[in-house]
Amino acid sequence: MTQSSETDAEVTALYNSLTAPRPVLVVISGPSGVGKDATIQAMQQRNTPFYFVVTATTRPRRPTETDGVDYHFISMGEFAEMIENGELLEYAIVYGDYKGIPKKHVRSALASGKDVIMRIDVQGAATIRKLIPNAVTIFLTAESEDELVRRLHERKTEADDKLKMRVATARQELKNIVDFDYVVVNRDSELEETVNRVLSIIAAEKSRVDWTPVEL
Repeated sequence: MTQSSETDAEVTALYNSLTAPRPVLVVISGPSGVGKDATIQAMQQRNTPFYFVVTATTRPRRPTETDGVDYHFISMGEFAEMIENGELLEYAIVYGDYKGIPKKHVRSALASGKDVIMRIDVQGAATIRKLIPNAVTIFLTAESEDELVRRLHERKTEADDKLKMRVATARQELKNIVDFDYVVVNRDSELEETVNRVLSIIAAEKSRVDWTPVEL
């Protein structure tokens, strides 16, 4: 092969790599009450071509939640089997209940060229960063602590002692913001702008010169 043909092959390979699918794994995290669920739901309503990971949990289902949509609600025994069989990408105890990310759906989505969106707590996000260094991590937060407390009170899903624990935990979790790639402030009544910012981050990450595929 001549030098010219070698150069042509390199150029062709470069263009092929630039036009091929560049799936990214995105972690949306932050304290309770910042709007992680609402942000994910708004992205889904836009029919964005992402695979949204549904977390498995042992906590009881709330009246407004749907099994298989908000979470996979499973028993403690079923969760233990998933741990034993290595079926979870990560798992953690959150406010006394287990939560975990099933592996197989994440692998198949990335292999098909789809971006993967994970909605997980700050503790789980730290685990994902260790397992998948090139995951894109986004810390979602309210515009102030007063606003966060107001949202938690409005949910009316927990007793006062558990609510106090969530507020105290949120204060500590905010200190972990420096470990994330991006921060997005989800202001009250500005959910669409929050979604726009998240989508802009994803678009920028897919355009990185140093993009590398996620390996699980």
